[in-house]
Amino acid sequence: MNIETLHKTHQDFFKTRKTQAVKYRVESLQRLKKVVESREQDVYKALAADLGKSEFEAFLTEYNVIIGELKKYIYKTSKWSEPKKVKSSMLNFPSKARRYPEPYGNVLLISPWNYPFQLALAPLIGAVAAGNTVVLKPSEFSNHTGKLLQEIIEEAFEKEHVSVALGDAEIAQKLTALKWHYIFFTGSPGVGKKIYQAAAKHLTPVTLELGGKNPCVVHESANIKVTAKRIVWSKFLNAGQTCIAPDYLL
Repeated sequence: MNIETLHKTHQDFFKTRKTQAVKYRVESLQRLKKVVESREQDVYKALAADLGKSEFEAFLTEYNVIIGELKKYIYKTSKWSEPKKVKSSMLNFPSKARRYPEPYGNVLLISPWNYPFQLALAPLIGAVAAGNTVVLKPSEFSNHTGKLLQEIIEEAFEKEHVSVALGDAEIAQKLTALKWHYIFFTGSPGVGKKIYQAAAKHLTPVTLELGGKNPCVVHESANIKVTAKRIVWSKFLNAGQTCIAPDYLL
């Protein structure tokens, strides 16, 4: 299926309003949780093949995070989807007002290579819980994890609901050139600027989670021995490839 057809298929599926049923969202997340749990060892093997991660680090920073997210969203999606009472304007007195949570529609997620499992599925879980259709573009630099994500998604979701588009930067450019209802990107500031520019042509709302320079502030009251251990741990976790890894000390 080419990119344009994939995009239209998901838009058409959203128009059926099937994803707006809270029961459908929760059942979709329950299936995803079941599939992820059944492929736990495959997750560790894929992360080891792509990044050389140990099983413990893969469990701590990726697999366990996603299982926790799934449990939370399965439990809370129904409540989060309920209308909420809000104060009405004095101009409309006497009146009552409510806020109704609504999905954006057809969502594009572009995930990075440094946490290829966690940073692909975490935003996907939120998008599904909110009632959107989703196309996920994993990083081409984590091929084993990308292929595993595709297998997991195909088993857990209807193909018109959630899909994975594998490929390089050219595929990402073709995807971002299309009109989406929302784009979520995790990666470098340079690529983030290009995605923002592409989204601006359609006035598409965007969330950009980008890297930066992170100070680590050490107060004079700190236990230096404990502080040093924690700074070294946080800097070398995931081979230093973490967006909030400390870059310098104050």
